[in-house]
Amino acid sequence: MIRIYCAAKHGKSKALCAGCSLLNEYAMNRLERCTFGEDKPTCQKCPIHCYKPDMKLRMQEVMRYSGPRMMFHSPMLAIAHLVKGMKTSKKKTPSK
Repeated sequence: MIRIYCAAKHGKSKALCAGCSLLNEYAMNRLERCTFGEDKPTCQKCPIHCYKPDMKLRMQEVMRYSGPRMMFHSPMLAIAHLVKGMKTSKKKTPSK
């Protein structure tokens, strides 16, 4: 999603610009340290908000732009994300 956003907003087709690269690195770091592991719900339904407020705003901007365009770039991932978001989330506790 960050790549789609960066290509459209910053004109970078292959590599990410410096700002988007930092956002991508931050997001990957948060995912690696997620206490839910593989059972992580979508960020919208997650009970733990692990992003700093400024990074959360930047990621929301990326997702607002890229979300509707995901169907054209990666249909299978877009559908999988929609299905995961539609599932009723059970109150999960983080794995230790």
